[in-house]
Amino acid sequence: MVMPLYDDNPFRMSRAPVMSWTLIGFTIIAFILEFSANDNPMVIANQLGVIPGALSGVYSFPGAASPYLTLVTYQFLHADVVHLIGNLIFLWVFADNVEEALGRWRFLAFYLLVGALAALAFVFSAPASRVPLIGASGSISGVVIAYLMLRPCAKLTALVMGIPLRISAYWIIGVFIALQFVNLGSATQNDVAWWCHVGGMAAGAVLFPLMKRGDVRLFECMRADGIRLESAPPLPRPAHLPNAPR
Repeated sequence: MVMPLYDDNPFRMSRAPVMSWTLIGFTIIAFILEFSANDNPMVIANQLGVIPGALSGVYSFPGAASPYLTLVTYQFLHADVVHLIGNLIFLWVFADNVEEALGRWRFLAFYLLVGALAALAFVFSAPASRVPLIGASGSISGVVIAYLMLRPCAKLTALVMGIPLRISAYWIIGVFIALQFVNLGSATQNDVAWWCHVGGMAAGAVLFPLMKRGDVRLFECMRADGIRLESAPPLPRPAHLPNAPR
C-alpha cells in the first residue's frame, strides 16, 4: 500500500490552485448531499452514476439522468468515506502543479474530459453491466499521469506499508500504474473499476501534452531549489591535474 501525502514543490506558482481546491470542495459537498438526500446511497448512484448498459443502449433505466450527463456527475459521487478520502488525497497532492501547467479553466476541462473518457473505457469493458460506476478515480488517474509527465523527479513523501518515506515521483506513480494493470485480471471480481483507471491514465497521457501551456516542458527533472538540471552550468574541468582529459 502506497499513499502519497505531499510533494516538494519547487515551482514558483503564479497563482493559487483555486480550481483544484474548488474541485475538492465540490466533491466533499456532493458526498454530503449524496448521503443526506436518501437513506440508501445506491439510489443516487443509480440515478447519477454511469451505468454501462444504459449508456450502450442495452437497458433503459426510468428515473435515471441522461446517460451522457452521468459521464460528468459520476465523478463527484463516492461509495463511502474511505473512497472519498483516498481520492481527495491524490487530488490534493498532484492537482496543483497540473493546474499551473494548464491554467484554471483548461484544468477543469481536462479533469472532466479525462473522467468522461475513463468512464467510456469502463463501459467498453462491460457494455451490458447494470452496476453503476461512481468516483473520481478515473479523472485523478489522468491527473497523476499528467504530473508524471510534468515532474517525474519530484520528491514526494508517501506512506509505504505505513512507513513515511521520501521517494521520487516516478517510483510512486510507477507502482500506481503497475497496480492498475496487475489488477485488470480480477476486475470482475471486486468493486474497483480498474478499466476506468486505465482509461483515465491513457486519456491523461494523450490530452495533457495537447492542452498544456506552450511554455511548459515535459519530463524535466528539477532540483529542490527549482533550477532545471538540464540548464545547470557544467562543472569546470580540473585543468590543474596533469592527466586531465582535454
